[in-house]
Amino acid sequence: MAMKVYGPAASTNVARVLVCLEEVGAEYEVVPVDMPSGEHKGPAHVARNPFGQVPAFQDGDLILSESRAISKYILRKGRSDLLRESNLSESAMVDVWLEVENAHFNSAMSPIIFESLVVPSFLGGETDMKIVKENLEKLKTALEVYEARLSKFKYLAGDFVSLADISHFPAAYYLLGGPHASVLEAYPHVKAWIAEVKERPSVKKVAELMKMPSA
Repeated sequence: MAMKVYGPAASTNVARVLVCLEEVGAEYEVVPVDMPSGEHKGPAHVARNPFGQVPAFQDGDLILSESRAISKYILRKGRSDLLRESNLSESAMVDVWLEVENAHFNSAMSPIIFESLVVPSFLGGETDMKIVKENLEKLKTALEVYEARLSKFKYLAGDFVSLADISHFPAAYYLLGGPHASVLEAYPHVKAWIAEVKERPSVKKVAELMKMPSA
């Protein structure tokens, strides 16, 4: 039975899960959730994700929410080495940088994406540049740390690719395709690292799904 991912592929959190499914070659189905109509806040979806957010994930009788937890489940089930669980210190570094991605990179990128893309394109509003500028400064602070790290190691957790790297892809996709892509010019190691992550077949496949109108 195919695993099910509930939510639009264009969502960064949904895309994170889809990349992991592609990494392990799992059979899966993306089940649309109509966000503009509020379907994600309806009882059927809240039963799958109690916070009324996306994604929700189903594998047989198991229902999960929270994209990073779902991603770990998928990689463990698929026996992927992207968690480096055969090495305690390496797996700890994967966990550290996955936390960093959530707390410092994604937390800055989410409001930038919302104000630069969602508000003008889907809500018919105007971008609040004050919010964008504040979060660009937060992003730059994070990227300085990333630049230093990536000047010493090929990937964030060490000289091996991991979930910590590919988890950055969805937000980086919108950064590169948006009006603030030039922020990366000051961080050549970060720019090269993102370019390499983008070349993974799993990432290329999900990038195409993120472009689809139904996503």
